[in-house]
Amino acid sequence: MSKKTVIFFAVFLLALNIFCWREVFALHGKQYLMVDFLDVGQGDSAFIETPQGHQIIIDGGPDSSLAGKLSLLMPFWDRTIDLVILSHPEKDHMQGLLDVLQIYKADYILWTGVKKTAPEYDTWINVLSRQENLGAKIIIAEAGQEIKAGDVLIDTIYPLVSAEGQELKNTSNDTCVVSKIVFGESSFLFTGDISFTAEKEIINSDENILSDVLKVAHHGSKYSTSDLFLAAVAPRAAIVEVGKNSYGHPTSETLQRLENIGAGVLRTDQLGDITILSDGNNIYLK
Repeated sequence: MSKKTVIFFAVFLLALNIFCWREVFALHGKQYLMVDFLDVGQGDSAFIETPQGHQIIIDGGPDSSLAGKLSLLMPFWDRTIDLVILSHPEKDHMQGLLDVLQIYKADYILWTGVKKTAPEYDTWINVLSRQENLGAKIIIAEAGQEIKAGDVLIDTIYPLVSAEGQELKNTSNDTCVVSKIVFGESSFLFTGDISFTAEKEIINSDENILSDVLKVAHHGSKYSTSDLFLAAVAPRAAIVEVGKNSYGHPTSETLQRLENIGAGVLRTDQLGDITILSDGNNIYLK
């Protein structure tokens, strides 16, 4: 066999191999919702890809880790994110988005619109203005909003009324966006850093918060994730996004409450990135 023939068959097999992998990924994309709870240290960040290929980010973590992770999760040529949700403008949820939104364009950005005195908050406002100039639609969160991404529904559960323009001297925890992601019979609840107070308000509002997967509020703080709230959510899996910290997160009290409800606890400080897939009926830990 000539050298040219060998090279031809080598190139042909390589092309065939690439085609086959592309077909596998295409089939995967049509079948599953993928939710990546990202290990960004002591902070929150999640990357979601719908069966139709929509990409959603909820929070950005405390540093630039998210940008590096997106470079592995998204094709290098893809510089557009369909939806960015900032639960609240605290550094451990917002900082990574400041970097990402310098690189990527967002189609929609959902946040609370609260006011806060902090250098990173001023940067966030500038980033929002730049994204708006690029065509992004800015949405102020309020319970009852629904965003559809193909077969996936993003339902805003909290805040119950718009918090836009509220001036916050301290924490913005109880103005957090709480979002429920629904795909078929599967659902994921993202709770930001809400406390017992906001949990009670949500329960009293009669919002449907029953969910298969719970993103545990405030990194497992003892002042969040009450027994009453857990009874309403009834999660099968509870994700704690947490890193090295001096707050004692996740606390033994919260872990005990999760154990009492029978939820399987998965922690990013122990497992790194945690990926959960859903086919619309069942959820799978990858």
